Amino acid sequence: MKFIDEAKIEVVAGDGGNGVASFCREKFRPFGGPDGGDGGKGGSIFAVADRNINTLVDYRFAKLHRAKRGENGRGSDCYGKGADDIYLRMPVGTLIADQNDGAIVADLTEHGQIALLAKGGEGGWGNIHFKTSTNRAPRQKTDGKEGERRDLRLELKVLADVGLLGMPNAGKSTFIAAVSNARPKIADYPFTTLHPNLGMVRVSHEKSFVIADIPGLIEGAADGAGLGVQFLRHLQRTRLLLHIVDLAPFDANVDPVKEAKAIVKELKKYDDSLFEKPRWLVLNKLDMVPEDERDKKVKDFIKRFGWKGPMFRISALTHEGCDELVKEIYEHLAALRQQEQREQSGLAEAAMGIDSIDADDPRFKLAD
Repeated sequence: MKFIDEAKIEVVAGDGGNGVASFCREKFRPFGGPDGGDGGKGGSIFAVADRNINTLVDYRFAKLHRAKRGENGRGSDCYGKGADDIYLRMPVGTLIADQNDGAIVADLTEHGQIALLAKGGEGGWGNIHFKTSTNRAPRQKTDGKEGERRDLRLELKVLADVGLLGMPNAGKSTFIAAVSNARPKIADYPFTTLHPNLGMVRVSHEKSFVIADIPGLIEGAADGAGLGVQFLRHLQRTRLLLHIVDLAPFDANVDPVKEAKAIVKELKKYDDSLFEKPRWLVLNKLDMVPEDERDKKVKDFIKRFGWKGPMFRISALTHEGCDELVKEIYEHLAALRQQEQREQSGLAEAAMGIDSIDADDPRFKLAD
C-alpha cells in the first residue's frame, strides 16, 4: 500500500428536514387542530481514530464526503426521520485543520477517539409548536437548517517515542531493524527509505517504546533537495531524537562532521521546537573502523562537531552497543513520564487550592 500522509477533503453535513403545516382531517374530530410534524435532523460527519490504519490513502482520491439530509415532517404528528451520521476512519496521529483559517479541528491521538467534523442541520418545526390559546389554527412552520460545510486538510504525524535522524545511508534502517520488530527495506544505496517506518522496541516483557525511522535528509533539504523535509513532521510528537552519523562513509571525500552539521542546520530551518528537542548523537558503523583507530576518530569527530550532549558508539550491523543504547533510551523516557506525572499531580493540587493538609488548620477540625 502506498504511504500517504497528507490529504485534502471536503465534508458536507446533511440539511435538516422541513417542518410541515398540516391540520387534522379525521372523522368525528371537526376541530382536530394542527398536526404538522417536525423535520428530521441532517446527518453529521465524524472522524474516528483507528490504530489498524496507518495511511491516509483512502482520502487521496475520495475527496468529497456528504451526509444525507433529514426527511421532511408530515401530517398526523409524523416527524421526519433523521439521516444517518457518517464516520470517517483515520490513522491515530492524524491532525485535522481547516484549510481556510488554519484552525485545528481535531487531533486524533488515541485509538477510538471521535471528533465532530461537520454538524448536521436541525430539523424545522411543524405547526404543532405554534399552537396557542389565541392561535388555534397556526399556519407557521420553519424550514430545516443547513448542515455545516468544511474544507479540511489531513496531516498524519506518526506517534512514536523516539525518532531517527540522519543522512541517507547512515544506517537508520539497519538500526531500527536491529532493535525493533520493524523490517524496513535495507540496501547499499541512498534513499532506500521512502516513507516512515515504525518499530516496537521491547526492553523486557513489560517495558517497551516506539521508534520511528524517516527518509534521510541532505544539505538543502529545506529548499527541496532530495526528498525535502516533509517527513520531519513525523518527528514532532517524539520525546527524543537520535542523530545517527555514518562514521565510516564509503566515499573518502565525504566528511561526517560536515554532514552532521548540515542535518542540524536543516532541522533548525524546519522548526525551532523540533530543533530544541532532546537529541542524542549516535556514531554508527563502528565495525568499519579498525579497533586501534576508533577512539582517535571518535574524539576527533566530537571535537570538530563541538558536541557536548550524550554520545553513543554502535554498530547496527553487528548489534555492538545497541543493547546499552536501548536501555539508556528507556530509562530516559521513563524519567520523562515520571516528571510529567508529578507535574500533572501538582497542577491538580493547585486547582483544588490545597497544597497540603495541616492538622491544626481550623478548616479541617470537626465541630464540637
